[in-house]
Amino acid sequence: MQKEIKRNISLTGDIKFTGLRLKEPMQTAAGFLGIKEALRHSLKEMGIVNSMRSLLEMNQEDGFRCPSCAWPVPEHPSKIAEYCENGAKALADEATRNHIGADFFSEHSVEELSRLSDFELNKLGRIVEPMVLKPNSIHYEPITWQDAFELISDELHQLQDPNEAIFYTSGRSSNEAAYLYGMFARAFGTNNMPDCSNMCHESSGVALSETMGIGKGSVKLDDLYGAEVILVVGQNPGTNHPRMLSALEKCKQNGGKIISINPLAETGMVNFKNPQSVSDMLGNGQAMADVHLPVKINEDVALAKLILKKLVALDAKNSNVLDHEFIVEYVDGYDDLLKDLESYDTESLQKRCGVYMRKIDQVVQVLAENSKIVICWAMGITQHKNAVDCIKEYVNILLLKGAVGKPFAGTCPVRGHSNVQGDRSVGIMHYVNKTLNENIQKHLNFDPPTEKGYDTVEAIKAMYEKKAKVFVCLGGNFVMAASDTQYTAEAVQNCDLTVQISTKLNRSHLVTGKTALLLPTFGRSEKDEKNGELQFLTMESSTGKVRQSKGLLKPASEHIKSEPEIISLLAHTYFRGNHSMNWYELGQDYNLIRELIDKTVKGFENTSEASKGFGYYLPNNVRTRDFRMLPNGMAQLSITPLPDHQLQADELLLMTIRSHDQFNTTIYGLNDRYRGIHNERRVVFMNAEDMAEKGLTQLDVVHLHSNYDDIRRTAEKFIVVPYEIPKGNMAAYFPETNMLVPHNQFADKSQTPISKSIKVTVEKAS
Repeated sequence: MQKEIKRNISLTGDIKFTGLRLKEPMQTAAGFLGIKEALRHSLKEMGIVNSMRSLLEMNQEDGFRCPSCAWPVPEHPSKIAEYCENGAKALADEATRNHIGADFFSEHSVEELSRLSDFELNKLGRIVEPMVLKPNSIHYEPITWQDAFELISDELHQLQDPNEAIFYTSGRSSNEAAYLYGMFARAFGTNNMPDCSNMCHESSGVALSETMGIGKGSVKLDDLYGAEVILVVGQNPGTNHPRMLSALEKCKQNGGKIISINPLAETGMVNFKNPQSVSDMLGNGQAMADVHLPVKINEDVALAKLILKKLVALDAKNSNVLDHEFIVEYVDGYDDLLKDLESYDTESLQKRCGVYMRKIDQVVQVLAENSKIVICWAMGITQHKNAVDCIKEYVNILLLKGAVGKPFAGTCPVRGHSNVQGDRSVGIMHYVNKTLNENIQKHLNFDPPTEKGYDTVEAIKAMYEKKAKVFVCLGGNFVMAASDTQYTAEAVQNCDLTVQISTKLNRSHLVTGKTALLLPTFGRSEKDEKNGELQFLTMESSTGKVRQSKGLLKPASEHIKSEPEIISLLAHTYFRGNHSMNWYELGQDYNLIRELIDKTVKGFENTSEASKGFGYYLPNNVRTRDFRMLPNGMAQLSITPLPDHQLQADELLLMTIRSHDQFNTTIYGLNDRYRGIHNERRVVFMNAEDMAEKGLTQLDVVHLHSNYDDIRRTAEKFIVVPYEIPKGNMAAYFPETNMLVPHNQFADKSQTPISKSIKVTVEKAS
């Protein structure tokens, strides 16, 4: 018997500094420099012809949707540039002319490749043919598509229980691919469908479902234009959702006020030069946040309670501050909320949140005088132990002001990946949806499983404990995106088979099960033709609008397949034609998939036609003030406690952040120019007073440690950079610091990792 080898895989690459250059943080986002960087990256990766063709079609009416964030496209998009710098980078990244196949993998082992950084791995290029990594091998080798499907099918058939398989989904997938994927998992017999939303906005879904009756935001894009006040909470639009700045600019031009609430003052919330506006580009741009509240990490509940207390006090003097008519008709829990607020001391709340009272009073006055209020938030709120409570406390503000279910007001969780909301809408969920199951039985003629499946946290634990043996990923970079990198890697390596449906190489293709498959798929910008017919896909934006997406570029290789076709052929091979669904045909004509979506999924109707052009909105009960599904048929005010981190004397709170040269775990470059960081990612931002107390100076090298349940986790070698961040707080980039986040520390109810409030100690490197 051949002895099993253990692959010597690095989870970090060789740790080396790349040459940090510090500059002053920038005071203006986008502008000429943004255009320059977008074009530089595009031309370098795609060449001039493909760059011009694709950039002009991205987010246009008959074009393709941006592969980056889920921010909605305006009804009348700019014909020149309805994209941002990060969208251009994401497009160029997937449409790169750099390709890797059998020759590359025969020359480079997975061990050798793992020594590269995540940035270096991403630069290698598109995977252009299916590859297999066999047991006791350290080199991928080519495999035919049919052999790959047979290999997966054989492994699935050998499982003792369907729940030994896990089907993970990334937010880059289309509605059609996600639907097929979810139906195949159910037809196979499991609800083990963890999703990238488990790691980011699951807290939003839980909080909004319990307070509003739907796990999505309530606003449309036009609502932001006419809002009187927009609160941007725990979010950095200038880097993570740059097209959102155009909406904020319109709000400002219409007389609205912007309030930024975040530990860091981000450039995009200071000033914005809109590349679509000649006057902006030639002038000084648009000043953004009227007030910035630098709240301490994870003290949003204290801040929101303080705002609420002050609004209630003003209302006692002038009953027009709160919307009492709305509260009486639509809101439950008002008296209980008042009692809760009375139990807190104003000065104590102010000390907890760390924001000057005069700034809080400014915000309170703006909220008191206006009722068309939108609150936007992102992962700065959703990734804490009490993330659900954080969101609920901000929802309390909207409900007391009657700022839901009317124009220019409501909730706006800003989703990260381009179709993460659509994935969930069409059935990617680990829990059981009774109505969906009934529709599956009625229209698809099979019985779906009725027991809850694994979410992301539970899936990792199941693999670690060897209760799951097959792990299939529809996109993403699971090992680096998840918390507790070492634990997650060991979990994945315990599997018999791991399958990655991907466009480009990442570390999750090197940290694998005993057998691993790389199945290369189309990028969003590539033309998808089946039997002479151009196919299109659909996606759902953060505001719940479903729109078409049609690629136009020649695919990177004749040996890659689309996601819907890969899933359909896998299911066809597994069932060998013996199933109620005609899987093969579904992969050849996506209209057939949309017909099934319309029949089985709530809110989807005539999608093949209705998704053209401007697209259509899915139903949203909050927009009509219909809260019948909630207790007493009313929206719910919430009573939430303050967080208790129990910090030791030497501990600080660390939040993970993105640089301006990355999207999620994909690293485009080594700069974070808005924060003044150039040519380096291994930096940690610290308050100058904290540095002095720990005997640190600028550019010192430190190790970061977290200690939970007596397990010490370490992220080595970070350069200290003094920065305007609240005392006791720190920030560093992910995925480099994900290894500090314990796998068993997550948000109550949503189980989202605590990536924005990690207790750490700092050790000066010798």
